[in-house]
Amino acid sequence: MPQKTARRAGRRATRRFTRRDTAVLGVLLGIPILLDIVIVWGPALASVGLSFTSWDGIGDIKWVGGDNYENLVQDYPAFWPAVRHNLLWIAFLGLVATPFGLFLAVLVDRGIRFSRFYQSVLYMPVVLSLAVVGFMAQLLLGTDQGVVNTILDDRNDPVDWLGDSDINLWMMMLAASWRHTGYVMILYLAGLKSVDPALKEAAAIDGANERQTFFRVTLPTLRPVNVIVGVITVIEALRAFDIVYAVNKGRNGLELLSVLITDNIIGEASRIGFGSAIAVVLLGVSLGFIVTFLVQELRGAREK
Repeated sequence: MPQKTARRAGRRATRRFTRRDTAVLGVLLGIPILLDIVIVWGPALASVGLSFTSWDGIGDIKWVGGDNYENLVQDYPAFWPAVRHNLLWIAFLGLVATPFGLFLAVLVDRGIRFSRFYQSVLYMPVVLSLAVVGFMAQLLLGTDQGVVNTILDDRNDPVDWLGDSDINLWMMMLAASWRHTGYVMILYLAGLKSVDPALKEAAAIDGANERQTFFRVTLPTLRPVNVIVGVITVIEALRAFDIVYAVNKGRNGLELLSVLITDNIIGEASRIGFGSAIAVVLLGVSLGFIVTFLVQELRGAREK
């Protein structure tokens, strides 16, 4: 009797999906997948196909094979500076802004005085778009009436922070890092809150100081957060279009691959095939960084 009762209870517990349940699940899963295919993967695959053609958006599409890529590498002078600037942008956000965001997260997590206020102030730039950050950079770094030059009182020989190709890229990366740091801080702060205090106590009992505890106990437990932060950093660096376009339309030292895509696809001389080739290069660079980072992080997690 007890066995029969247990079997009946098990049958009641295993609930079968009705047609209505299946339809609801199909709608809830199908709509996001369909939107993802139409909005993301559809245009991406279309760009790959168009990159092998010559098309101005109006006339006939002509197949040119790899001519767009050959012209891009050999005959387009703005291409290699844009690639270099994008790689420099990734390095700056990854090696400067991201560690600084982690440092701020550690300070706030320690429960210093007014930590809530600091957390809100540091996160506030995240709500701003990069275009707004670019306009703010113009107000601060403008040649004639910029705040920085006014404070420095260089009226006779003001520094052209945004026009000088030797320094304007660094100024834009600093402005973008101001926004990126707050984002990274919040992500790491959430990860630090989830670290088991018993692990830190065990490390302290074993004689580890705060530095050793952080690098040998806390940081390894933040591996899932590192994956998220790494992917976000690469994406933020490669899509840094708004801020440079708001300053000087991405020219005179601020060339980026995203700017070249815009100039060729929706510029005065519409070259959709050529612009698509640049978009494919940008896609390849982003996937290369992201996939390599994910593989390294997941491999390290398995080894542990």
